[in-house]
Amino acid sequence: MKYYIIIPAHNEANFIALTLESLVSQTILPSKVVVVNDNSTDETPSIVDNFSKNHSYISLVNKTSEAIHMPGSKVIQAFLKGFETIDSQYDIIVKLDADLILPNNYFEIILNHFSSDNKIGMAGGFAYIEKNHEWILENLTDKDHIRGAFKAYRKECFLQIGNLKPAMGWDTVDELLCKFYGWKVVTDATLKVKHLKPTGANYNKNARFKQGEAFYSIGYGFVITAIASIKLAFLKGNPLLFLDYIQGFLRAKFNHNPLLVTNEQAKFIRKYRWNKMKEKILKLEND
Repeated sequence: MKYYIIIPAHNEANFIALTLESLVSQTILPSKVVVVNDNSTDETPSIVDNFSKNHSYISLVNKTSEAIHMPGSKVIQAFLKGFETIDSQYDIIVKLDADLILPNNYFEIILNHFSSDNKIGMAGGFAYIEKNHEWILENLTDKDHIRGAFKAYRKECFLQIGNLKPAMGWDTVDELLCKFYGWKVVTDATLKVKHLKPTGANYNKNARFKQGEAFYSIGYGFVITAIASIKLAFLKGNPLLFLDYIQGFLRAKFNHNPLLVTNEQAKFIRKYRWNKMKEKILKLEND
């Protein structure tokens, strides 16, 4: 199976070489790696150029945008810019961050998953961060969810869900739409990806309400948003974030922000979320 990788990159000079080194060391090499230099002011483009001289499947695309890092929209707009440059001769399309170190057999195992079952639409490993000189599972990890930093999609699934949405919540709605269309999402705990930069490290204060807006845009409704907000604020160790998320949701609702999904898809998403919560409650009771 042929896989293409698109890497949005904004000022990633400290990490991009490590990421590319882990890609050129894969036991099954990618057919294409497109790095989208999104308005970097550091050495990111020259580092990528150096790799492309020795590895013909690596290329650089330049994109100009605002330097402000708004979660979701900026990174996916860069991804879409890269997607415009590739042909359609791929089986698997991968969105990858520029601050990762993947195990050398990462894509060999990912491709094995896709080959084993033609209903698998997405696959990925788990993110680990360094703390006290040890690599530990990132606390935002949900074992049923693939982190936005490393998403691999079967071509047919990717096209059916309508590509990636340039808005916060894109890396949740993609999986929910996968399930809506009957695809499977597979996570593999044996694939430990080193995430070199903490999630959200570059987000500015203007992004504080974006998570609540995202919950609205993917059709959660108020009650599910409140539950999800409590959980996320707890995981991030800041209970006050709950208020930001709720305020963001209400602001989006009163402004009649457009949804990222259809009404039918939103209904499916709410039902799916309620069922998942019931499963977790039953599991806790049985434990």
